[in-house]
Amino acid sequence: QVQLVESGGGLVQAGGSLRLSCAASGRIPSNYAIGWFRQAPGKEREFVTSINWSGLSTTYATSVKGRFTISKDNAKNTVYLQMNSLKPEDTAVYYCAANPLGSTWSRVTWRGQGTQVTVSS
Repeated sequence: QVQLVESGGGLVQAGGSLRLSCAASGRIPSNYAIGWFRQAPGKEREFVTSINWSGLSTTYATSVKGRFTISKDNAKNTVYLQMNSLKPEDTAVYYCAANPLGSTWSRVTWRGQGTQVTVSS
């Protein structure tokens, strides 16, 4: 059984940085990607970024491109989301998820419990 456990959320001022971690256990197929999506109260789920299991290919939402960086430590089975230049509109619960490559992130195969990120103005 695959488990994804996020950590690293918190409260930060606008312009600050946070790094989220997603520790994966269990067998994730090699044709899957690991990614992050977020959901703010009253808003729809928003894809943030993803990385394929080999760690060689990444995708970013336009809203975070140039500010967020996803990376993967294969030895630790952990995916990181470095978030810089944070804005109040980045405030949301961030979820780590695993999904088949090329699939929509509106529904995912596995996801973690989420971690709150709050950016104050």
